[in-house]
Amino acid sequence: SAVPITLGVLGTLAFGAFLTVEQRSGHPLVPLELFREPRFTAPNVVTFVVYAALSGALFLLPIQLQQVAGYSPLEAGAALLPLTVVMLLLSARMGRLASRIGPRLPMTVGPVVAGVGLALLTRIDGSGGYVNQVLPAVLVFALGLSATVAPLTATVMAAGGEDHAGVSSAINNAVARIAGLFAVALIPVLAGISGADYRVPAAFAEGFRTGSWICAALCAAGGLLAFATIRNAELGPLPHETASHCPLDAPPLRRTTAAAALDG
Repeated sequence: SAVPITLGVLGTLAFGAFLTVEQRSGHPLVPLELFREPRFTAPNVVTFVVYAALSGALFLLPIQLQQVAGYSPLEAGAALLPLTVVMLLLSARMGRLASRIGPRLPMTVGPVVAGVGLALLTRIDGSGGYVNQVLPAVLVFALGLSATVAPLTATVMAAGGEDHAGVSSAINNAVARIAGLFAVALIPVLAGISGADYRVPAAFAEGFRTGSWICAALCAAGGLLAFATIRNAELGPLPHETASHCPLDAPPLRRTTAAAALDG
């Protein structure tokens, strides 16, 4: 169809115009010089890769549970609740751990563990056993994601600096959302899933397994990329500073000791 091509061309032109305006503006909405700093660009690339895997998997999994394993829509949604619970319990703790040991190790190990969880999704078949098939994959994926999210966000914030804290967080969230859009559009195609396959359980199940392996590989690639590009020494905490992390993907709240004293 000519419509998607036309929209793609218009979107590309609009993006180019946006970059031109931002580069020439004295007060840009998105300071492009941030992307010249590898400490800022690298974790955003990791964000793109990891969140593409996350979005692709969470797009395909509910369909697999409903069309292949026979879950109801409510059961398919409830099957993913452990992901939220684990992240709420562990993400803040992982953020504090990363502030002590540095973000490189959590950002390397976390995506790899998440990738193992996504690989375990390939075990889900028509029997749809929750305890032996779905739950182990969701829990391992949740553990890996919990180890990744808070250190990743804190790393982007530290690289952007206090003067660009808000825009750094906004850019990182935009990168995550864009990664999700690309993943939902491309991963089913790469997995060989057509628009009608969701009505044919056997065809969709085969494509789901391929898509899960693609998402698992993306997560592992994100971990390797973090290992190659993230440096602890460059992103250590500021002196005399306390920090608390949102358990999901919001930026850390930073308050200096002086500010705390004034508040008291």
